[in-house]
Amino acid sequence: MPVPADSPASPPELGDLMHVAFRRLRRGWGEQLAPFGLTPYQFRALQAVAGGAAGGVATADAAAEGLRLKDLAERLRIAPRSATEVVDQLQDRGLVERRPDPADRRATRIVLTGDGARVREQVREERRRQAGDYFSVLSEGDRAELARILSELVRSHP
Repeated sequence: MPVPADSPASPPELGDLMHVAFRRLRRGWGEQLAPFGLTPYQFRALQAVAGGAAGGVATADAAAEGLRLKDLAERLRIAPRSATEVVDQLQDRGLVERRPDPADRRATRIVLTGDGARVREQVREERRRQAGDYFSVLSEGDRAELARILSELVRSHP
């Protein structure tokens, strides 16, 4: 039996609910970044640089290796010029630095500074706290089910 178009379980209604929930969570993230003087793009850039060239989980080796500007632009899905602006802003704050690429002397890599790594971890800790507050209205079982459902959507729609 088809789900009526105005039912809370219809695809358009689910999409609207997901959009509202995500907008509220994202608004909280923006407010959470303000005390650190960061924009969402700047924080995403810090996260990407911490993941290094492999693009995986941030490790000390990945962070030390850094990321080429063109790779950062691709990860952030922005134009290279915009990535340059974000990196300039982060560099002005002492959160990243440019280093020569050992494999290609024409290229540079963006790496986190010690301050950049500390600020990134502080933001991540605050984000974990905030997410815990946001999702605290759900039972442990509901959170597990939500994670399962969202994971399935992510896998199904790359």
